[in-house]
Amino acid sequence: MNDMSMFRVNEAAQWVTPAAAEQSPDQREMLLEAIGLHTYYGSSHILHGVNFHIRKGEALGLMGRNGMGKTTLIRTMMGFLTPKAGGVLVRGQRMTGGPTHKIAKLGIAYVPEGRGIFPNLSVKENLLMAARAGVEGQREWTFDRVMATFPRLAERLTNGGGQLSGGEQQMLTIGRALMTNPDLLILDEATEGLAPLIVREIWRVIREIRDSGIATVIVDKNHSAVTALTDRSMILVKGQVVFDGPSEEVRNNPELIKKHLGV
Repeated sequence: MNDMSMFRVNEAAQWVTPAAAEQSPDQREMLLEAIGLHTYYGSSHILHGVNFHIRKGEALGLMGRNGMGKTTLIRTMMGFLTPKAGGVLVRGQRMTGGPTHKIAKLGIAYVPEGRGIFPNLSVKENLLMAARAGVEGQREWTFDRVMATFPRLAERLTNGGGQLSGGEQQMLTIGRALMTNPDLLILDEATEGLAPLIVREIWRVIREIRDSGIATVIVDKNHSAVTALTDRSMILVKGQVVFDGPSEEVRNNPELIKKHLGV
């Protein structure tokens, strides 16, 4: 039975995942998983049986040329798109097609391409409205900690979101995601279109986030930076996974880079 048939059967059977107490240690470590995703935009078949997983504390680079399905995969897993076949699990719970707010409450934070801040709210208001307590015993991402991470924002607390530069808006978007104290942060093209100085600052922050123990999924065209910051890399080509393995293997394989990631 193929992936598409399997999940059609599961849909009909009202597929139920194990309760938390019944899950294996490996299942409890799994934050986000997708199995056999087939996602369409209208009649266009974008994802072709994509499998994906990320565990607690892992750093994963999701790469591929433009139009290969990276953002579609993220949006499907976050519940913004419903696949025609396949399934999404968040902490072992079936979450195919959302709802997105429940996925967020389960500790998954998403920084989308294009940002999406509230332009009429101040920097401080944008951050505080997202605040959620962290897990007891772990160091929280508090307002003060976010300010220390983004000193540029600390200087602009009363400015409206719409008054910020593109780079500052991106920092605000990441800071707002951190205020939810996530276990997994997904960054979709976080450095796209930014000035080189700001890009370096964003990469510094991403490294700090990774080192804090938050699992990260980094979608970015800069394969050198991505593979330097991640344990594992996935490459998508025309909606299919052509590589899933150690980031070091990508760094050390110029032919792979030229074939699937070169301009």
